[in-house]
Amino acid sequence: MTEKKQNIFMKWMIEKFAPAMTKFVAIPWVACIANTFTRLLPVILTGSLIFFYNVFRSYIPALPNLDPVKDFSFGFLSLFIAFMIPYNLLELKDCKKNMVLGGLIGAAAFCLVLNPVIDKNYFMNINYSYFGPTGTFVAMVVGEVVAVIYYNWVRFHFFENSDKVPDFIVDWLNNIAPIFLILLFGYILIGVLGVDIVDVLSTIFSPISAISNTYIGFVLLILIPTILYSLGISSWAFGAVSNPIYFANIAANIAAVEAGGKALSIATSEATFTAALITLGGMGCTLVLVIMAALKGKSKKMKAMGRICLVPSIFNINEPVVYGFPIVFNPILMVPFWLCSIVGASIEYFVMKLGWLNIPSKMIQVGQIPAPFSSIMITEDMRAIIWWVVLLIVYWLIYWPFFKAYDKECLKQEAIEETGE
Repeated sequence: MTEKKQNIFMKWMIEKFAPAMTKFVAIPWVACIANTFTRLLPVILTGSLIFFYNVFRSYIPALPNLDPVKDFSFGFLSLFIAFMIPYNLLELKDCKKNMVLGGLIGAAAFCLVLNPVIDKNYFMNINYSYFGPTGTFVAMVVGEVVAVIYYNWVRFHFFENSDKVPDFIVDWLNNIAPIFLILLFGYILIGVLGVDIVDVLSTIFSPISAISNTYIGFVLLILIPTILYSLGISSWAFGAVSNPIYFANIAANIAAVEAGGKALSIATSEATFTAALITLGGMGCTLVLVIMAALKGKSKKMKAMGRICLVPSIFNINEPVVYGFPIVFNPILMVPFWLCSIVGASIEYFVMKLGWLNIPSKMIQVGQIPAPFSSIMITEDMRAIIWWVVLLIVYWLIYWPFFKAYDKECLKQEAIEETGE
């Protein structure tokens, strides 16, 4: 790419793409999903820690069984999502009086959609697996539908502005009506018409999951948040798009392995982040850049930043690198930042597709475990060490010329500052 074309591309990214993406993720109907996953991160990490603990327990059976901790935290992930989406949407829409009730009805509607069977002794039989990551898509759709109905009822202010009806009665009516409509709609759909929402949504969303597991789809899931990050937009913003896909895919892998089959979905958070093969040092594979700066940097800035960022980078925390070197809006370092994401994702995709490395089949989302330990843990495959070494070399080769160029620029700048010319 010529310098002129590169400048045109950068201008388009900064002036058109980044603002458009910022506006998109700020839309309340999208933002409420991103906020949901952010707020539920402690629950997700709790389950991930137990999965991590169970790796050691598989070698030391005498260790206590902590699965109940996972089952009653992470195991309720979808139920929590069904609550949090209406809660967050009503908060973003400034309907704060209705947030809690909206969330509670989201959870109730989710349970209704799972079509539980209640026997003559009033014992409820429900598929517990859908309370966990398996039911993520269903929970998201139910949560959004509940949010739409609740918000649209509330915003029309029915029964308000009446001198004859006390305020507390108005509040009751404005909550009873949408609750009744939501649950009645769910009952007619499930109990009367016999619609299997879980099956319908699985059919609708299966093409999305399929696209994510193609080569192009997988690379885009990695590249788009990397580009956004290099423009100063947190990769969490893209989570509203990627997280549901990742959760659905890892749930499919877990179910397939439990049924005696093989994990087939590569596009998972585990393959992307936890294994740390394509996020070595963090998004954009910045660990090698930090090592270069610490060991090979000639400018004071690069040496200092390399030493400061080394420990965080080993644990895949690269905010100091992205904002400190910086990579954000830095044309020299943005290019290898993107290239490593494309090349790393490509290598991992084909390596897993060809069976040269196991596809993850356990949900472990602790992204701060250093590679190659995390790589072995998540793939349960010692060959991960080989691919970690290969990718480390590849990333080094990609970053090296750009690092040299930027180090040279830093030296020039430091010389100007010292001489005052």
